[in-house]
Amino acid sequence: MSRPLTPSRERLEAGSRLSERHSGAQAPQEWALPATEQWLPEARSALKARFDDILAQGIHGLCFSPYLEGQAPGTEVSAAQIRARLQPLVGRCRWVRSFSCTEGHQHTPRIAHELGLKTLVGAWLGTDAEINERELQAVIEVARAGHADIVAVGNEVLLREDLSEDQLLAAIERVKKAVPGVPVGYVDAYYLFELHPRITAACDVVLANCYPFWEGVPREGALAYMQSMVQRTQAVAQGKPVIISETGWPDQGTAFWGAQPSTEGAMAYFVDTIEWAEQADIEVFYFSAYDEAWKVGAEGDVGAYWGLWDKDGQAKF
Repeated sequence: MSRPLTPSRERLEAGSRLSERHSGAQAPQEWALPATEQWLPEARSALKARFDDILAQGIHGLCFSPYLEGQAPGTEVSAAQIRARLQPLVGRCRWVRSFSCTEGHQHTPRIAHELGLKTLVGAWLGTDAEINERELQAVIEVARAGHADIVAVGNEVLLREDLSEDQLLAAIERVKKAVPGVPVGYVDAYYLFELHPRITAACDVVLANCYPFWEGVPREGALAYMQSMVQRTQAVAQGKPVIISETGWPDQGTAFWGAQPSTEGAMAYFVDTIEWAEQADIEVFYFSAYDEAWKVGAEGDVGAYWGLWDKDGQAKF
């Protein structure tokens, strides 16, 4: 059954408004209207060189989905396709994050391990109880087979309001009991760990999605804003590790309040984020490895352009 693997733009807007009410953050409407950053040739050349150097050295992690043109959730993906899409990431990252353990995605962790990559393995939970059961059974099987270095039980379930806190808590506890020795966490927008302390307490590791873009922040202020997102999460994490499970910047598409997609902006956000993360010893799963055309339906035109590689597997920058 087809289901979205990312929140809709409407959900993200709603989440941004909720975050503002609880944090006092500046509302997106109050940011300056977006303007394209001006990059002189010398500055752009230096940015490109730094981007290339960071990616060549290899970053901590990338969010990974193997879909090709014309594919979307609901498509059964083959192990051969997954391997072909993972291969270019070898040497460019040390970990990959997957989002589902059904429809062929259950092969991703095994293949990643065969290629020398560590795995943050996701079980996708939504409103369909039968799908949720298959996902939970499958992620347990993957972890018991030794192919999950970290398990994520659900992705933005609370943001989408797909399950109650009690239902999500039961799923997390079930997986923790089934796979002792494997760290288990939950992925959601950073501020939801403030609002749901029982979920935060249940996690071995706190997996926070941090998107300044979706809160309308201009690129120039995005790093500082993202740092504040992480600090807020750390403040409620009870000393547990906090990992940035998603962050990124699109290179094409429609602006979101003060946040303007651009090639240089995407490169600069990547460079700023990775350099800061290394200095601060923060683990980051950058979103994402590949562009995915199907996301246009969920997020608008900007949804298709978050990758470091394009939908055909070509390096974009």
